[in-house]
Amino acid sequence: MLPSYEPLVAPARPRRQLWRTILGFGLIVALYFLWMVGMGLALWAAQGTVAFEAHLRRIAEGADPWSLILLFATFLGAWVGTWVVVHLLHRRSLRSLLGRPAMVLRDFTLGLVMMAVIGGGLTLALSPLLPPLTFRADLGLWLAFLPLALLGVLIQTGAEELVFRGYLQSQLAARFRPAWVCLFLPSALFGLAHYNPAELGENAWIVLASTGLFGLIAADLTRQSGSLGLAWGLHFANNVLAILLVSVTGALDGLSLLQGPATGMTPEHLRPLLLTDMLLMTAVWAACRLWLRRR
Repeated sequence: MLPSYEPLVAPARPRRQLWRTILGFGLIVALYFLWMVGMGLALWAAQGTVAFEAHLRRIAEGADPWSLILLFATFLGAWVGTWVVVHLLHRRSLRSLLGRPAMVLRDFTLGLVMMAVIGGGLTLALSPLLPPLTFRADLGLWLAFLPLALLGVLIQTGAEELVFRGYLQSQLAARFRPAWVCLFLPSALFGLAHYNPAELGENAWIVLASTGLFGLIAADLTRQSGSLGLAWGLHFANNVLAILLVSVTGALDGLSLLQGPATGMTPEHLRPLLLTDMLLMTAVWAACRLWLRRR
């Protein structure tokens, strides 16, 4: 066990039984869906059946500002579910999944800066490969929603990091000695959670590989840094770039500042962008590892 990772693993050891972790993960997923059902029922009661069905589709697609905000709000269920599970099944605090607050904030800032400088710089360098982009017509609307949207991305990315890198990874690290178990298993599950062949078609497997790679990068940086902050900062910056700044896939584009063409983005056009994103994330990971080695 790396000394840097010990503070996140030690609270998991007293109740590290595998059945607890499997049951806990299942309960988190169940409570997450219950939260979404509760939100759906509230929306249905307010709008009625016909409007509800149409709005539900828009929320799933993040097709407009309020739909995207509501989609982000569904991830509060993962926060609540994780809090319930760690208290009832493991007798540990939610904070023990994150690390010391000062370290989390420091590492979050590092991840944000690394992604902004390296990821943003490489994106600008590769901009000739991007499809033609256009500004949204209503810049004022985008600015008005931006604070709420940033909070939403913070909640969404934090929930995913909390479940996969905070809860699952630390519990598996406490139970199994080989490091690959706690690194690869949560990353594989993270990738599978984003597998959607109905929407992504031929690119579903590339998206699975891309999200799985990000999961592995986040898992390694959490293990090396000793807090969830670095992975969370990278995840936050990546999603702000892909959802709030530049959208080329046509999904979750209700608040994107720059958008690709509404038509013509075939799987063949998207595939190089997805592969380029994987190379970008690898470069950011390498820079973060070098930084951690120096401090």
